[in-house]
Amino acid sequence: MKLIRILAVPSVLAVALPLLLAEGATLAAAPAPAAKPAATPAAPPPAAATGNCKTFGAGKCCSPDVTMHLAKEAVYAACGESEATFIGEAASKDMFTCKYHFSVPGENSEDTTVQVYVGTGKEIPDKPTDPFFSYKKVGKVWMTDKAKSPKAATMSDATTGLYMASKGYYLMVSASTKVCTKNEVAALAKSLK
Repeated sequence: MKLIRILAVPSVLAVALPLLLAEGATLAAAPAPAAKPAATPAAPPPAAATGNCKTFGAGKCCSPDVTMHLAKEAVYAACGESEATFIGEAASKDMFTCKYHFSVPGENSEDTTVQVYVGTGKEIPDKPTDPFFSYKKVGKVWMTDKAKSPKAATMSDATTGLYMASKGYYLMVSASTKVCTKNEVAALAKSLK
C-alpha cells in the first residue's frame, strides 16, 4: 500500500498541474479519486472561512488555511493590483482552493484570477513532475518556464504556474497573465509561505 501512495502524489501532480495552469480551471475536481484517501487522513480539516470577505459571485470566503499561504495583499503588491481592481474571492467546495478575481478592462472576470491550491500528503515531491512544462527555480519556488507542446504553449501564454513543497503540504498557484506578468509572478513567488 505504501508504494501506491508514493506513486500517487507525483501522478496527481502530473494530472493536477496542467489543470491548474489551464485558463479558468478549478481544482475542485482535479484530485484523482485514488489520491484522496491517501491525502485526506494526513490533512486536518480546513478552518472555517471567516465570512468577512468580499466574495466573487455566489462564491464563499476562502479558508484562512489557504489564504495564509498567499494573501490577496501579496498579489496587490507583486502584480500591481489594488482593492479597486479586486472583485472578490471564491473558495472551492473542498476549501483547499481559493481564487482571487480581478477586474481587467475588456476581459472576463472568470479568467482574470490568481488561484491558490494547498495539497497535503505524506510524500511531497521537492519539485513538480509535469510532462507538459519545464520549470525554473525562483528562490524556494518552482515557476513554469517553457511549454513542451503547442497545446501547453497556449496554456503558458494565459497563465503562469508556481509550485512550492513544504513539510506535509505543497502549494500550487496559477496566475492569469492578464493580472500578473511573468516577471510579477516571479516577485509573487517570494510571498508564498
